[in-house]
Amino acid sequence: MSVRRRLTSAAIRARKSKRFPVITSYDAAFARCAEAAGIDVVLVGDSLGNVVLGYESTVSVTLEDMIRHTGAVARGTTKAHVIADMPFGSYEPSDADAIRAAAALIRAGGTSVKLEGGASAASRIAAITTAGIPVVAHLGVLPQTAGIGGGFRRKNDRTAILEDARAIAEAGAFAVVLEMVDSAIAKEVTELIDIPTIGIGSGGGCDAQVLVLYDMLGLYAEAPPFVKRYAELANVATDALRAYANDVRDGAFPAPIIVRAPDEVEA
Repeated sequence: MSVRRRLTSAAIRARKSKRFPVITSYDAAFARCAEAAGIDVVLVGDSLGNVVLGYESTVSVTLEDMIRHTGAVARGTTKAHVIADMPFGSYEPSDADAIRAAAALIRAGGTSVKLEGGASAASRIAAITTAGIPVVAHLGVLPQTAGIGGGFRRKNDRTAILEDARAIAEAGAFAVVLEMVDSAIAKEVTELIDIPTIGIGSGGGCDAQVLVLYDMLGLYAEAPPFVKRYAELANVATDALRAYANDVRDGAFPAPIIVRAPDEVEA
């Protein structure tokens, strides 16, 4: 019996200069939809804290949360590369802590892990990759520490961003997310480093693009302005729930069961 292999980090790295889509997902059902749509790179983002768990920030997301949702996405897919976000506090203390957390996410079903930070995170990236676990880096707006890093304003410090990009590539990251980076700088980073850049709110000069699933499907009311909504599923779901509720109140659901007399039943 043939074994289906997931898309590898090496295969993604080889997509440098080739456009490809990435989407977040947090459960088996939506992950299955993403793969059926031809999206073979799925990010289990800690954005689940906002859009699924209702937290005000991603800081409240735990490693246990990420393990549970990574497993769900892995079980809902067969070939997609599953990138698992490393949550706040899981990799900062030490290289050893970072390796343990990354290994737990891989055991749960992840194909690689993602962590936030540039040059300051290079040692963690190097340690995790040396342990045999592929790493995606994350530059620009860093949601886990946005409160002390200038908030969610677009990043335009060209010198710092280019230095961070060089550092994470040299440390062994096979791809990097650029979140809300000035589009001209994001394009320059894409041309500078030999690993794919995955943009979110950073213009069209990146190799790939990622959106939060709940944002692009219209399921999350506080989506950032750069998001393109491809559907308004919150409205569809609300209408369906309203119809169901009305049917229950009116007695239209469930439909009456018609009991036929024995002599009315055909032989």
